[in-house]
Amino acid sequence: MNVDLFIPCFVDQMSPQVGLAVATVLERLGHTCSFREAQTCCGQPSFNAGYWDEAREVAARAVGIFADAEAVVGPSGSCVAMMRVFYPQLLKDTPHQTAALDLAAKTFEFGEFLVKKLGITDVGARFPHRVTYHDGCHGLRELGVRDEPRQLLAAVKDLELVECDEPESCCGFGGLFSVKFPMISTAMAEVKGGSLARTECDYIVSSDPSCQLQLDGWLSRQAATSGGRRVRTVHLAEVLAGTVASESA
Repeated sequence: MNVDLFIPCFVDQMSPQVGLAVATVLERLGHTCSFREAQTCCGQPSFNAGYWDEAREVAARAVGIFADAEAVVGPSGSCVAMMRVFYPQLLKDTPHQTAALDLAAKTFEFGEFLVKKLGITDVGARFPHRVTYHDGCHGLRELGVRDEPRQLLAAVKDLELVECDEPESCCGFGGLFSVKFPMISTAMAEVKGGSLARTECDYIVSSDPSCQLQLDGWLSRQAATSGGRRVRTVHLAEVLAGTVASESA
């Protein structure tokens, strides 16, 4: 297939290796990846802040940019949910309504695309570490993506997957939520971070870079305070591509 990559702001600015890992995996499977430079933020910050008119402008522009795409794949359940679930709502009863529905039908979260669209669970990866998986809220609740990343991780050679005791708890990031309610956000990170850390894993795997930022912040502070071991977070695509940095966990 010809796959258009939708690269969220967090990936573009803070973790470009995640976007490269997505392209690496898809190209190894024989697909062609493209990046449309005209793409921008999905508009979720404006949408969540209540600036729906501004978010609607962003959505209308995005559906035009990807109008002729065969498939759009993003490494963020949060941003994909914005495009697939909320664009059709924002653009309902506008000249862009049909285009929004068309885009929603061909937009996928990375792990979901591999399993549901391509029918692949084993990409030939090897990752000899004990890992646990963090479910991002948008991917889990808006897209219904739960089993797919676990199926992909279960097929990775030498990887041990351990479930935490709070698998569906939010990490507390929530974009603007963490800015408006920092104390609540921190408390939520403590609950979810503690649950993940209790698995005694080497890595925490996620499908949403924004969740990684939140958890990384909490984990680094805990390690600095306690002098304990620093657990790292990595994106699912990095594990499958074999591009995780070699520094010790």
